[in-house]
Amino acid sequence: MAIQIQFLKRFLLLTMKNLLLSLSVLALLASCQQRETLPDTLPMQVAKAYGFENWDQVKSIGYTWNVQRDSATVVSRTWKWNIQDSTVSYAGADTSFTYSLVADSLPKQDGAFINDKYWALMPFQLAWDKGYTYEVLENATSPIQGLPSTKLSILYGADGGYTPGDAYDLYLDAAHKILEWTFRKGNAPEGRTWTWEKAVPYGPIQISLEHKDPEGKRFIWLTDVTIN
Repeated sequence: MAIQIQFLKRFLLLTMKNLLLSLSVLALLASCQQRETLPDTLPMQVAKAYGFENWDQVKSIGYTWNVQRDSATVVSRTWKWNIQDSTVSYAGADTSFTYSLVADSLPKQDGAFINDKYWALMPFQLAWDKGYTYEVLENATSPIQGLPSTKLSILYGADGGYTPGDAYDLYLDAAHKILEWTFRKGNAPEGRTWTWEKAVPYGPIQISLEHKDPEGKRFIWLTDVTIN
């Protein structure tokens, strides 16, 4: 009887190990299949170049967005986006508060949050956003630095968002990283161009910290970046 009990324990232990191994393999296969189903478009390749496939590891992201209004004035806004509970914490010069992104009414500062998020996370917006069309021009030259690039033009639809109908021209290097972008309000023929510099790893993703104007002056930059 003791031998039978010992044999049964070993059998159950081996069965549990095999079951756990099978579940691990299935989870790995499911993860691979999920990643393989991502569309192989150029916008998605840009998102992947900054770590979009690892975004599910990000629980919250915080940063201070800074803009040089003129030679003496810097405006700063501090954000923390808690992705799990869909809340945003804001701190500015005069006030600070937290609000829900799923609330019926959003504060006026939400427009600034969306604006600043595009400067911080535009590569990821290319994967999240659905209401745009795009065009690709190979063998383009970036406007500021004169670098060989691929031009990816993003045109948002006329409905939805705070600034519908706007367009962005992204100038990409061979690794699908953004060298420069041109913002064209309302899809105007001409726009304003800034560089994308200092792509820094933060945990599982990368974020570009500095954007300079055609004169080489720092225009917008991020500080105090945190990823959890």
